[in-house]
Amino acid sequence: MCGIVGYTGTRPVQNILVEGLSRLEYRGYDSAGVAIEQDGALQVIHRKGKVGSLAHTLGHFDFSGTCGIGHTRWATHGRPSEANAHPHVSCDGRIAVVHNGIIENFAELREELEAAGHAFSSETDTEVIPHLIEEACREGADLFQAVREAAERLIGAYAIAAVSAEEPGVLVAARKDSPLVVGLADDGSYVASDIIAVLDATREVVVLSDGDVAKLSPDAREFYNARGERFQPEVAHVDWDVDVAEKGGYPDFMLKEIHEQPRVIRDTLAGRLVNGALAIDELDLSVEELNLIDRVYVIACGTSYHAGLIAKNLVEGWARIPCECEVASEFRYRNPIITPTTLVVAVSQSGETADTLAAIRDARVKGARVFGITNVVGSPVARESDGVIYTKANKEIAVASTKSFLGQVVSLTLLALLLAQVKGKLKMNQVRLLFRELADTADQVERILLECGPAVDAAAQACKDAASALFVGRGMGAAIACEGALKLKEISYLHAEAYPAGEMKHGPIALIDEGFPVIAVATKSPVYDKVVSNLQEAKARGAMVVAVATEGDEEIGRHADHVVFIPKVRDAFSAVTASVPLQLFARAIALERGCDVDQPRNLAKSVTVE
Repeated sequence: MCGIVGYTGTRPVQNILVEGLSRLEYRGYDSAGVAIEQDGALQVIHRKGKVGSLAHTLGHFDFSGTCGIGHTRWATHGRPSEANAHPHVSCDGRIAVVHNGIIENFAELREELEAAGHAFSSETDTEVIPHLIEEACREGADLFQAVREAAERLIGAYAIAAVSAEEPGVLVAARKDSPLVVGLADDGSYVASDIIAVLDATREVVVLSDGDVAKLSPDAREFYNARGERFQPEVAHVDWDVDVAEKGGYPDFMLKEIHEQPRVIRDTLAGRLVNGALAIDELDLSVEELNLIDRVYVIACGTSYHAGLIAKNLVEGWARIPCECEVASEFRYRNPIITPTTLVVAVSQSGETADTLAAIRDARVKGARVFGITNVVGSPVARESDGVIYTKANKEIAVASTKSFLGQVVSLTLLALLLAQVKGKLKMNQVRLLFRELADTADQVERILLECGPAVDAAAQACKDAASALFVGRGMGAAIACEGALKLKEISYLHAEAYPAGEMKHGPIALIDEGFPVIAVATKSPVYDKVVSNLQEAKARGAMVVAVATEGDEEIGRHADHVVFIPKVRDAFSAVTASVPLQLFARAIALERGCDVDQPRNLAKSVTVE
């Protein structure tokens, strides 16, 4: 869950590495480091903390070397420290490696290498890689051969970039189950774990597949597959703008991305209603095959899991087929019931979530059709699924997902509508009406962003000093409450739990005393009266109630201390609108508590390890 950048060519590499790492800092920010070829040696510099600390140190140098690698880390093996920061080097300091992923057999490899005389200086799993490469080089291999030999010994996931002082200008990159791209430019070749790191230099990229190894030098590029065969790669042209990674006048990326949500809704729906019928051609299933689907699993993690909870309500309510939403990290370990008529929907913002990818592979082995929903074109989830919907959110920089979540909710809503259409559970005029109402939520979200600020800020002021909070809702509101609680935990470090409101009296109500915050999704719905009854129970015990409610609701003010009103929508679409004030609420509290809303502690944007 880290960021890699590398370059070999004709330009000085120092600033290229720093700029690339700054673009990738959302992927990891515990520590950062670079290795730069300079005067026949490798200059390796690490710093604990964010990329700015590394940049400050490098500002005292003016390296002229034109080949190097850099890394920004999110700790898995070993605490955040300079010793554990990448790049890691061989015993003689002549080989340097950066790595994303997890090496599952590193303990055995480390023991073997130490017995052979190698000395280790970190607690990381990554450090076995430069020592394996060094061992292969001692036996006569060049850097390319040594990286391939080392990779064959590794069990787990990896994206690797390596350089050697013995082979100036040569950069070798390899991947398995962790993303890596090669950028092609007139001045040289770039390597990165995310396309965004190379967009300033080139729009032409090669997305490496599992087992691929690239050997790059200032005047040559060679690509080899897992069998060691040289091949001519497919070059993709990236047409989205680099300014998606800039704040555009907003104080932080999170607020910018919250305000981009109306555009995400519109873009995700564009072209989906064709001749009066829903069309998701990417699903790659015929009407007959879709009609045979008799069970749906939505597998996801974190925020994406909450989008799946919403989908469960919609698929079962509209298409009338069983739908289970499961945490991907548990799905493949419990031997779920899967048949050829099972549809597995894998949801991942990054498209590279390790747990979700593992669940996809297990589902495919068992015969299921797999459909991906992701924000990243060409990502592993997209490549390993039978079909895919892209959420059209563009790059999301803030670690806490907002616009990608709404994109997922809208995409899953489309899928539920399509299943209902194919199975004849909804008539065509009903599908068209629901589609239009879903499209209208873009305008409604814009209204929320314009109007609800003062109410959100007042509620945040009242709750900012709390030690814990309880989020509640019923039906669709229960799923929305889960996402609201996660957002608050993620960025403000204020402990929060979410419960179906009816479950409150079965345990959680014991938490409530004077002033305890209870945040309720209390929009108009078939279970509205039940939610109000639960709020009365909380108020009777001294709770401070914050309610997200439907405008025009004159009753809710009698049961809540703070109310954030949102436009009236069909209950099926309430997740789209009611989630927005909860995002703003979490951000407002985080700012009041002095937290970094874009880069919360201990979290990374892309979770590429299990």
